[in-house]
Amino acid sequence: MNSNMKKDPIVINEEILQDAMKKEVNQTEENMLNKLDYVFLREAFVSCMECRSELFHLRLENKNILKIDLLYDFTSLMRLDLNNNVIEKIEGLESLINLTWLNLSFNKIKKIQGLDTLQKLEVLNLSHNQISVVENMDTLEDLRLLFIGNNLIRELDTVLYLKRFRNLFKLYMAGNPVSNEENYTLFIIAFLPNLTCLDSILIDSEIREEASVKNRCLLDKMKLQELQKQRADEAQQSQEAELKLHRDAFVEDLSGSSLFNSMFKDDPEAVGPQLLPGVAPLLQTLEDQTGELCRAFVDFGLAEHKQRETELNSFFVGQDEAEAYYRQKASQKLAEFDQEHKGRIAELQNLTESNLLKDKINGCNDAIMQLCESLLTVEFELVGNLEENITKLDNSMSDMATSFMETAQETFNQLRDLEDKYYQKVKEIVIETQEKVANQSLAEDTPDDVMRLFTDKDSLMNTLNNSHENHQQRINDREIQLVTQVSAWKVALFKEIQEKDVQRTHMRTSDIYRYADYLRKQLEN
Repeated sequence: MNSNMKKDPIVINEEILQDAMKKEVNQTEENMLNKLDYVFLREAFVSCMECRSELFHLRLENKNILKIDLLYDFTSLMRLDLNNNVIEKIEGLESLINLTWLNLSFNKIKKIQGLDTLQKLEVLNLSHNQISVVENMDTLEDLRLLFIGNNLIRELDTVLYLKRFRNLFKLYMAGNPVSNEENYTLFIIAFLPNLTCLDSILIDSEIREEASVKNRCLLDKMKLQELQKQRADEAQQSQEAELKLHRDAFVEDLSGSSLFNSMFKDDPEAVGPQLLPGVAPLLQTLEDQTGELCRAFVDFGLAEHKQRETELNSFFVGQDEAEAYYRQKASQKLAEFDQEHKGRIAELQNLTESNLLKDKINGCNDAIMQLCESLLTVEFELVGNLEENITKLDNSMSDMATSFMETAQETFNQLRDLEDKYYQKVKEIVIETQEKVANQSLAEDTPDDVMRLFTDKDSLMNTLNNSHENHQQRINDREIQLVTQVSAWKVALFKEIQEKDVQRTHMRTSDIYRYADYLRKQLEN
């Protein structure tokens, strides 16, 4: 085969990896040969070569690689060189969580992607590719050096993406179409204030001041936009925190007019009766009274939630203190046993008479058994203490949950009464208006849309009844939701506490038995 023939593109395979690993081993041996014994070194690095998770540097440049693959075992890799290949897509790097240096220069990459898990990356070389947009690097918070020259970046604004990298101090972008822009250098320096080097330019205070003056208007505009975004983000975070707090307190969608709006929103049945004279003030009164009741209940719910959180925090502190006390107690027993055990082992080593040796060994086994029983006793005392605390917490939480749901029931009953009173008063207006229509005694200036409501004698009353049922059902549904949430929360809470307690007990018990087995094997030896 002619050696000058062009090679076909390949996917990273085992042969390539083994060859690269051997070269890395040989290079490391050569560098360290004068420092360590050769045989020892050879064994150490052959072992390292077999254990891919212990390799720190891998060179895969100039291999005509088209696709990155088979790197999932190289979890300790800190530097990876994949330059001068024909790679089209950044992929297959998810497991390289310790990578700090990645060289993908001189490839055919069009899009920045596949870097999300490389959170320790400090140096990224993407120069001499086909990239047009700087994007998808949000997780690279430690990025310090970025080489992205000789690509297809045309827009100055795309560089603004790099403002998020507070540690970026060196940027190489020469060779992109954007680098021919008149304001290229000063624009980047102005908007990336942490840079110390751009392409071949060392950035000093003089050029930074020039960049700032040149782009003053844009800088001011951007600062204003950033401030507005920051305020919007803070407002959103505050809103999300409040929503979470209300959910945790089981009072979400109850603040202000939320429940009232949910009753009348999307209720076409409620529109007709609201057109009647005298109904609007009744509706406003219902909204005000409903809002006042809900606000009072939300305040109560938040106070109850705070009390539950205080009770829970006190419980967990108590559990930690109990564990620390019994752990100390177990440690004392272990220390006392260890001192005595060492003495018994020393005696055994000096014995030669078989019967006496057998008796002493039996005595040691008895002591091990007593230690095991003593530690288990301490563990069971701890279990009893923790279970007692759990029972107290259960009683306390049950009392608080009962009190909370009783108040909720009272509140929802009042809400139903308010809505029912509204319904009855509107019903009276409907009947009164129907009588006027029948007697043709309605005022001459009565609006046409009101008159149309009474073309069918029973239609408006049916509409009002349906609306009333819908509103009552909405209140009932919200009450059921609250009761269900409280019950589910209490069940999940104690399930989690008990499962954690059982798991801890199982682990401690297993540790005791394993330690006893270890002591017996030590005795046999």
